[in-house]
Amino acid sequence: MLETLKEKGFEIQFESHAAAILGTDFPAALGELEAALSNFEIPIAEIIGSGGGETKGTQRMRHALSGLGWKKVHFEIKKTINGIERESVSHEVDHAKQFDGNTIALEIEWNNKDPFCDRDLENFKRLHAEGRVGVEAPLLISSPTRALLSATAV
Repeated sequence: MLETLKEKGFEIQFESHAAAILGTDFPAALGELEAALSNFEIPIAEIIGSGGGETKGTQRMRHALSGLGWKKVHFEIKKTINGIERESVSHEVDHAKQFDGNTIALEIEWNNKDPFCDRDLENFKRLHAEGRVGVEAPLLISSPTRALLSATAV
């Protein structure tokens, strides 16, 4: 599973039953992600000159995924009691796409800090509990020389 990415140096990590769920229920999604990411490269010039805003590498990755129908999605969950809104929580996901009525959500994070990862994972848990996201996959790029793709079924 995702052998092309492994050969290119991606470290693939599946939590819980994510590999079984993705391989059985979402083979088309895995194929799209592998196709988009297998062409992903970060030239050394971009690493040296990076800083501020979205990097060119992230832009290329975003465009590749968008070209396959993975779009930015804004989710909002509202709690209403007797017609009065009491609470509202929203979360924007970098890329999401429907596969057979189930949503897979993908976040791209560069050297993300723990509090932000925790926040994203909590939001994904909430979206899963509400039936809006079936699988979330954070793409964590942790160093200039290595990318970590971690798919988690929440």
